[in-house]
Amino acid sequence: MSSRSAMTAVLLSAYGAPLQIARIDRPDAGPGQVLVRIEAAGLNPLDAKIRAGKAAHAKAQLPAVLGIDMAGTVAAVGPGVSAFEVGDEVYGMTGGVGGVQGSLAQFAAVDADLLAHKPAAIGMRTAAALPLIFITAWEGLVDRAKVRAGQKVLVHGGAGGVGHIAVQIAKAFDADVYATGSAEQHDAIAGYGATFIDYRAATVDEYVQQYTGGEGFDIVYDTVGGATLDASFTAARRYHGHVVSCLGWGTHALAPLSFRAATYSGVFTLMPLLTGKGRAQHGKIMREAARLVDAGDIRVQVDPRNFALERADAAYDLIDAGGARGKLVIDIPA
Repeated sequence: MSSRSAMTAVLLSAYGAPLQIARIDRPDAGPGQVLVRIEAAGLNPLDAKIRAGKAAHAKAQLPAVLGIDMAGTVAAVGPGVSAFEVGDEVYGMTGGVGGVQGSLAQFAAVDADLLAHKPAAIGMRTAAALPLIFITAWEGLVDRAKVRAGQKVLVHGGAGGVGHIAVQIAKAFDADVYATGSAEQHDAIAGYGATFIDYRAATVDEYVQQYTGGEGFDIVYDTVGGATLDASFTAARRYHGHVVSCLGWGTHALAPLSFRAATYSGVFTLMPLLTGKGRAQHGKIMREAARLVDAGDIRVQVDPRNFALERADAAYDLIDAGGARGKLVIDIPA
């Protein structure tokens, strides 16, 4: 370690190995950057895949500080930054992949384009749970599918991380929203404002007929992948339907979509972090998230359990086991 100020962080030294608490150099805010005192780090299933080395599209450069989502307070501002000041509360999807330091540390030097001011209506923990899932949902519904009032929108996996946010974004745009899930998820999905569809009790043809008169949905957002994406192609509206997926990584037959003269878009939320291009769009999306949260249009399902930085491994293990009840958040001590 150098003579620079040090900070506590969690390091991954080898894929699949336990995370380790370490003291490392605290970064400085360079040109276009903001030094953030991180107070909470949100975890996603993707974070667990990165730790295990099972995310070829999102590898970290080892040894790495993981953690994609964060919320905290501006501690210093680098040259060329005018949108933030010391003391501002901020949040964003800021690192943990492609050699960019993640949020499992006390401080991070963050590209200011990736940040937005934290919504006033929520605390740091809830804010840290929001970035990746909101950006993923917004990019699909708004940037790709151009959701608008009066459209019929179907969200596959409406109780999941991305799914429950996608439902609420579509509702905020005054769309008519439907969402699939299991029977035990009925109340959660209905509570977010969608018409619940039990994917085990009704076939695609049956619910397309019931809710669209057989025409299909204007937008279908797939958050599940695999066979669910295949089913999405047959649920899209003829001529004008648009299917979006954030898990379209398999091999799929496009014939059902083509025969409906519908269109498809993929969402790859990590692109700005990995390439450096398009980062300002992520900051803009986070500002939209803050606006909707403060207006009462978006609420985030956060697991109530608390994890300190020293228990990061336990939080990752809980995600791997499928035991999370909403987004898991790790608290970062001062």
